[in-house]
Amino acid sequence: MAPVPSPVSVPSWLPLWPLAVLAGVAVSVAILLRLTGWNARWRRVLTERFVLGVPWGTVLTGLGVLAVYLLLQGGWQHPNDPLVVPFRAWSYLYPLGIVTAPFAHNGLGHLTGNLVATLAYAPLVEYAWGHYPEESVSADSPLASPAVRVLAVPAAVLVVGLLTGLFAVGPVIGFSGVVFAFAGFALVRYPIATVVAMAGRGVIDLLYTALRNPVTEASGGGRSFGTPWWANIAIQGHALGLFLGVALGWLYVTRRDRRPSPGRLWLAALIFAVGQSLWALYWYRGGVTYVLFRGAGVVAVFLLAALVTAAVTAGDGLLVESVGLPGTDRSVTVDLHGREAAVGLFLALTLATAAAAIPINLATVSGGPTGDGVQVRGYEITYAEDVPDQYVSAVPITAFGETTQVNTSGVIVVNEGRKVFRTAISKPRLAFQGSGSVTVGGLGWRRTVDVNRQAWDPVGNGSVYKVFLNPPDGDRRLVFTSDPKTAEPRVGGRRVSVRPSRQAFDLVVHGGNETLGETTLPTEGSNVTAGGLTFNRSGGRVFAIRDGTRVRIADSSGRGNG
Repeated sequence: MAPVPSPVSVPSWLPLWPLAVLAGVAVSVAILLRLTGWNARWRRVLTERFVLGVPWGTVLTGLGVLAVYLLLQGGWQHPNDPLVVPFRAWSYLYPLGIVTAPFAHNGLGHLTGNLVATLAYAPLVEYAWGHYPEESVSADSPLASPAVRVLAVPAAVLVVGLLTGLFAVGPVIGFSGVVFAFAGFALVRYPIATVVAMAGRGVIDLLYTALRNPVTEASGGGRSFGTPWWANIAIQGHALGLFLGVALGWLYVTRRDRRPSPGRLWLAALIFAVGQSLWALYWYRGGVTYVLFRGAGVVAVFLLAALVTAAVTAGDGLLVESVGLPGTDRSVTVDLHGREAAVGLFLALTLATAAAAIPINLATVSGGPTGDGVQVRGYEITYAEDVPDQYVSAVPITAFGETTQVNTSGVIVVNEGRKVFRTAISKPRLAFQGSGSVTVGGLGWRRTVDVNRQAWDPVGNGSVYKVFLNPPDGDRRLVFTSDPKTAEPRVGGRRVSVRPSRQAFDLVVHGGNETLGETTLPTEGSNVTAGGLTFNRSGGRVFAIRDGTRVRIADSSGRGNG
């Protein structure tokens, strides 16, 4: 009888999956080109506008953003944990953050998402611009040179990026403001192509993900204490970038008299605004609480589509001819045309969006919440609960039942020199994970502070815990202890409280208003006595024993407790 061959395990085939993905894409594209005959056509179309048919300005832009991540943020050595805090746009009083924030990123996923979006939208803008000038450009002009026209793309990116850094509500980080500017320009010049590019962005993103993770295993269960997805969107920064792009696109189509169809532009602008979640208007209530104004957001995107369409395509018809003066029979002649009104309203909206950032970006902080934390070259890292969020509360605003005067709880990072105040790890997230880390730094350096939470749960009464910080150079430091709590069960008429101490957790026995005794929490498998009770620790549980009665009074959280 022939031996039965051993089954081939799936992991042994994993290295072949990326090749299979690329092969599948290549075959599909080859069939398309064969059936449509587009191979020669696409080559001709691209080479007419691009040197060698390549959007070199887009390529240079992408490489520049990648260089910031790899070199400035340390992504080369820490691809999944770049240095972020010093490169956010914290304040006008911290120019480094204002300059670097538009080109830095919060992580590898953030970076790749913006690079994919750049590949989707930027070539449309560069195609409209072209590497070869129109006949109206003088041969003596620098813009007649294809090399100059290529470099003009990253130069424009730098200017738009700095504008979004200056006028985005901080502390933002990311290239998405420029990405939305690309999209805004493309919407005005090529409305339908932009919507197709938005869909194509999803295809590129799927392809990239499939190449990195061709096979993924997942299981149900678990909880996440991250913020809602819509609370991670810099709506104001995205809107500002879009408005800047639309303004540049308006200048382009007006000068060349290539205005798009109003119907196409309205539909494309609406689909883009909805697809890119510009409707997700939200407010921060401190800690981990946010509120989403979905209804107002839907109204906003419909009005935005109408305003953009009117500003770009409205005619010169007279909108208002004269305005009467109140209390008199006289009137003032006002020649207000439809296009002027739409453009003026659009510019006013753009300026108002930008101006909203000014008071916030002038914010300052005044040191840590407790003064008892780890110091790392100007940074203070500590843990605190229910303290004012100095960054959000810096500009006192109360409207429609919401306010900027909010409190926060968790691991907090403060740097007065950089105007930094940030809840790096929220209280619920740390409670769920039990540990974490905070990375701080500056140009050419970075340090990581580890965080550890130890907790016991008295039965029926929440958690008792303490938080330690492990500085990069130095001994572990206790920075927070919670209040003691009493377990609900009674044993022999006695109640037991769990109290955190510097070295351990203590058990305190109460009889009425009197303390009958206290002892340190027993180690695994051992017994201790206090106040007429015997305490036994077994399997992460603590039991109180008296006269043959055994009652569970506390549970370990299972995360490194002593």
